[in-house]
Amino acid sequence: MGSITLPMILAILPEILLLVLLLLILVIELFIKPEQRKNLGWVTATGILIVMLLSVWLARPPANQQSEFLWGSMIRWDMMGFTFAMLFMFAAALTALMAMDVPGLGDRGEFYLLLLASTIGMIFLAYASDLMMLYLSLEMIAIPLYVLAGFLGNNDRSVEAGFKYLLFGAMSSAIMLYGLTLLYGFTGTTNLYSIVNILVSGEVPFWLMIGSLVLILIGFGFKISAVPMHFWAPDVYEGSPTPVAGFLSTASKAAGFAVVARLFVVAFPDLAVSWAPMLAVLAAVTMTVGNLLALPQKNLKRMLAYSSIAHAGYAMIGIVAFSQLGTASVVFYMLAYILTNLAAFGIVMTVGRVVGSDDYDAYRGLSRRSPGLALVMLIAFLSLAGMPPFGGFIAKVVVFAAGVQSGYVWLVVLGIINSVVGVYYYLNVMKYVYLYRMEGEQEADCPIALTRPYALALVVLTIGIVLVGTIFAPWFGLSTAAAMSLF
Repeated sequence: MGSITLPMILAILPEILLLVLLLLILVIELFIKPEQRKNLGWVTATGILIVMLLSVWLARPPANQQSEFLWGSMIRWDMMGFTFAMLFMFAAALTALMAMDVPGLGDRGEFYLLLLASTIGMIFLAYASDLMMLYLSLEMIAIPLYVLAGFLGNNDRSVEAGFKYLLFGAMSSAIMLYGLTLLYGFTGTTNLYSIVNILVSGEVPFWLMIGSLVLILIGFGFKISAVPMHFWAPDVYEGSPTPVAGFLSTASKAAGFAVVARLFVVAFPDLAVSWAPMLAVLAAVTMTVGNLLALPQKNLKRMLAYSSIAHAGYAMIGIVAFSQLGTASVVFYMLAYILTNLAAFGIVMTVGRVVGSDDYDAYRGLSRRSPGLALVMLIAFLSLAGMPPFGGFIAKVVVFAAGVQSGYVWLVVLGIINSVVGVYYYLNVMKYVYLYRMEGEQEADCPIALTRPYALALVVLTIGIVLVGTIFAPWFGLSTAAAMSLF
């Protein structure tokens, strides 16, 4: 590997700074009173923001030269990894804010340490160019998330969620590791960019590579909650602390798509004639099953879980397209999805903290109890449904455009039909918010107060949803730059 150079340091600068922040929080917790510990959320969010600014200033990959392989070719310093790193840190900062007022969570320093540890793993995963780094990063993401899902030890549903997530995660991880092992055995290398050269040479039989690819896809299918590896999501989302469920459904899913995009585009381009139709069927089934199972739900967290499954299907269309536009559409989709779904879970946290329930009935008369919160909820849900002028609309347009460009018209038509189904169950929730009344007609006497961290997080997310949907050119330009680094 040789001596350590400046580009090597800059490439992992976000991870180094997040590790320093993690250690700082560990020290601060020792010297503050228990009743002040929820302020660690401010420290975490502010620290991540500073890390993001320093990363943009110092650690942005040079645009005028080829991406570099660093640290023994374990990572590739490119715009794809950098863009996703920014998304992960943004999601972590907002999650830290929204967790501050959750009893048993926001006043525990361990929560913020685990959140940062998982975020560091996500950034390493986005840059990974080696099978070893890829797997180690995945485990660095997963292990803190297992703990976070079951973090509320005195809550049986949280413990159950953590245990289920651990069992299903360990199983899918083992299957994926077997696929990675076979891939190494067939090719004799763990470097993604070397694997493609061996495949081009024809040294490895076609059917062996497809077999290992299917095993790897099972592991990543669990990560992005694609059918049939989706069954863990509703129970885990419902039982986990709501901030953790929001982080799982956004940053963790984006991490899965980051590595799937790099893996399929970089290592298996010559097998696209086989894996693209396979992923197309998987995307079709995923979006359809997710939407159909979301229809009968009466619990908002379970509905958002099935909704996130459907959105995984939409985003997979960009992977199936196997083009620069397709990859750019996946990056843009993850940006809009993180903003929108974090806002949706932020509303669930706010209402659930006051009402003590996540059922639809808990949202009766919300428009009278808290007009501002109801408006944020309407914006978030219309964006999830893909309605203009919000970020979710543009995200679906670019994903569907990539699908049409690559000839998958049938998949795009199915996606549009599924989007119409999604509109129904999103607006069904809004019916409770705007049309139904609380029993006793006493909405004015039951206001829902927004604490400062919640208010700040929801304002930032709402502005983001509107900006991405209206002034989308800069954001799509960034997504295109990220995609170009793979092609």
